Amino acid sequence: MRLRIVDAFTDRPFRGNPAGVLLLDGGFPPDAWLRQVAAEVNLSETAFAHPLPPGGGADWALRWFTPTAEVDMCGHATLATAHVLASNGLAGRRGPIRFGARCGVLTAETAEDGTITLDFPTSSLTPVEPDAAVRAALGADIRSVHDTSEHIGDLLVELADEASVRGLTPDLAALRGYARRGVVVTAAAEDPSLGYDFVSRGFFPAFGIDEDPVTGSAHTALAPFWAARLGRTRLTGLQGGARQGLVQVALAGARTLLTGQAVTVIDGELLARP
Repeated sequence: MRLRIVDAFTDRPFRGNPAGVLLLDGGFPPDAWLRQVAAEVNLSETAFAHPLPPGGGADWALRWFTPTAEVDMCGHATLATAHVLASNGLAGRRGPIRFGARCGVLTAETAEDGTITLDFPTSSLTPVEPDAAVRAALGADIRSVHDTSEHIGDLLVELADEASVRGLTPDLAALRGYARRGVVVTAAAEDPSLGYDFVSRGFFPAFGIDEDPVTGSAHTALAPFWAARLGRTRLTGLQGGARQGLVQVALAGARTLLTGQAVTVIDGELLARP
């Protein structure tokens, strides 16, 4: 079985967010084996996909695993999977690729220039009061806090400015015991002329990921959050600390379109069979 490592939400190697992609001939192997592979790959997400019979609601079944757990929805590993299918001539019929996942049917469409647009459900945002533990773990000036929908389950925290996001050093041990998928911090861009409208960083230590470089799924919450504040439905987000990537978002009501690029950096053989 061929295992690819793909850098997502970037147009060059060693940037964006790396994901493992393993295409299977048919059916998913036992969960224990999937978890072992994801732990061995040891990236924020490893995607497993297999083709589905024609005529159904989806073309490929898709699942995602962190080094420690399965997740309901992942943006960058979906983009990475679509990139592998398109670049290797495995996408099948013309038009968007339809992925059947735990969060429903997701689509990915590759443009002639190689950019890929994902169609994901928009996250709901519920204002909440930050508890003392979150304030202590972040140690930053918090402007607002929102709880997100069940599929991503993050706490979205607005900080004072871009410098606060970039310089944040959270207490990861404290966040590791937090009862959500993770915490995403965000702020408006200091200088939108640089090509992005907002910045963010995502911390998911409870799922084995101290910091996720570029979290596509989190942008299904960031899109409505910043669209309401900036008065536009098409925006660009820059996410990451030491490693960064760009996510173009287009808010379309109940759906959010996430557009980015990807590049394969490793194409190898997985010798450990299920």
